[in-house]
Amino acid sequence: MDPAIVRITLSLIGPGILVVFGIAFASAWLIDRKRNYLLLLAGACMLFAMGAASQILHCPVDIGLNAMVSGALYTTAVLMAVEGVLLRSERSLGLGANIAIFVVFWGLLWYFFYVDRNLIARIYIQNFGYGIILLVAAYRLSGLAGGRLGDRILFWSLLAFGLHFFPRTILTIGFSEPIDPAVFENSVFWQALQLSLAVLGSGFALAILAASVADVIDDLRHERDIDHLTGILNRRGFEDAIATAVRRSGSVTASLILCDIDHFKSINDAHGHEVGDRVLQEIAKVLLRTKRKRDVVGRVGGEEFAIFLSDTDGTEAYECAERFRTAISEANFSHVVDRARITASFGIATATGGRWKHLYKSADNRLYEAKGSGRNRTVASSVSNFVSV
Repeated sequence: MDPAIVRITLSLIGPGILVVFGIAFASAWLIDRKRNYLLLLAGACMLFAMGAASQILHCPVDIGLNAMVSGALYTTAVLMAVEGVLLRSERSLGLGANIAIFVVFWGLLWYFFYVDRNLIARIYIQNFGYGIILLVAAYRLSGLAGGRLGDRILFWSLLAFGLHFFPRTILTIGFSEPIDPAVFENSVFWQALQLSLAVLGSGFALAILAASVADVIDDLRHERDIDHLTGILNRRGFEDAIATAVRRSGSVTASLILCDIDHFKSINDAHGHEVGDRVLQEIAKVLLRTKRKRDVVGRVGGEEFAIFLSDTDGTEAYECAERFRTAISEANFSHVVDRARITASFGIATATGGRWKHLYKSADNRLYEAKGSGRNRTVASSVSNFVSV
């Protein structure tokens, strides 16, 4: 077989892999069209593959036109990839910055071919330039380094992909221009470029796909665990959040507060369920405004809310419950229902040792006492045997 055909075939492996990733990103976008960053990443893969194919297949044949076309495709692809990764985290370089970067790159490539022909200059402009753009994106996303596993993998993949442009270029091309195009196509630089495109480029694309899958899973979990009416945790989400909080803190002391809106049935009967729903939404907002940063708030029943307080003893839990009760009592609900004042009753259980059901049952009993003794009050107790949820 002609060695040239073998070389071209092997060189097309990298672009072919990127086309596959492009199709994968586009397919993922068709399934979930609210994730527009997937469409940008699909376009980036396709354009980068087209740029590589343009050089490998010498299309267009004219060397200068080929350099300009492939350079435009590469630059656009890198900018689209960066915008896609940034858009996933609701960031962006901005349209103006992207246009300016493209114009600068294209202008420099044009100058160093048609005015001062210098292949080495073009190589360094593109490789160092793309590396810098990727590193800027990594800097903008540095907060992901301490995030979820998928975010961490994405950040470090982006950083590694951006950094590799510098040593690879210096070590493989140096500062000496190849004698002719044939020598360049068989140079260590060109072969290393194709290898990095196939390996590191694919690794980076896989990291983005993994992060996208993690996003979908998080959305599904959010749909499962969030109460759609109030926007806070539902009972399942609340119990899962408690389990996580206990594991992280290793706490042996915890408190649970149960809150029930007083005379809620009469509100529904007199004004309808739509008004009742708005009352529930306002109560949830009051609880969220009043809670401490580490407290977990959820809606665990019709008009029943719960607040879990890790590392909190009975005295502190009572003070917290009173803050919640006072905040609700002092809130103005006149914009929701024709009664400015709504109250709630609270039951507290503090544990130094048992399980969720024991803690919940004790708090529920105290809540029942609070409602039976006049409402708009807090009743507390302690239970034992709390180890984990």
